[in-house]
Amino acid sequence: MLFQLKCWHLAVAGDVTPAEKLAGELNSKFPLNTVVQRFWLPTIRAAVAMEHKDANKAVELLRQMSPNELGAPYLIPVYVRGRAYLMQGNGSAATADFQMIIDHPGIVLASVVGALAHLGLARAYALQGDTAKARAAYQDFLTLWKDADPDIPILIQAKAEYAELK
Repeated sequence: MLFQLKCWHLAVAGDVTPAEKLAGELNSKFPLNTVVQRFWLPTIRAAVAMEHKDANKAVELLRQMSPNELGAPYLIPVYVRGRAYLMQGNGSAATADFQMIIDHPGIVLASVVGALAHLGLARAYALQGDTAKARAAYQDFLTLWKDADPDIPILIQAKAEYAELK
């Protein structure tokens, strides 16, 4: 699973060329592995699609996983799909995905996906024009990250977005 997580992290970080190469290796080495073929590869490919600003493709790639998504490690595909919905401007669908992650801390465990779901939820509420709920979700995220290094780009961006809501 570490190999697959590394591949997903590369894709989310925008390093798509190595992510695509590693995904190809996963596909070649594990053509009959259900977890690789039905979970990791669609999730990695969806993250790559997001980096190419193709939210529709990301949502489509993850559609096949919907019936089994609560069995996915750390609910990563739900997080990726939530981000894709944000990119599409679909705040209500994004809200549902990020709330699902928040509602299942026993699946998410200590993964960064759990904290980032609060940020995604804040953005989804802001997209829907629900400033009060957006503000509360931003506060939840900022509380979770209160001891984080202050120069982390996503934290800086979240603080700026939160300040614009006040």
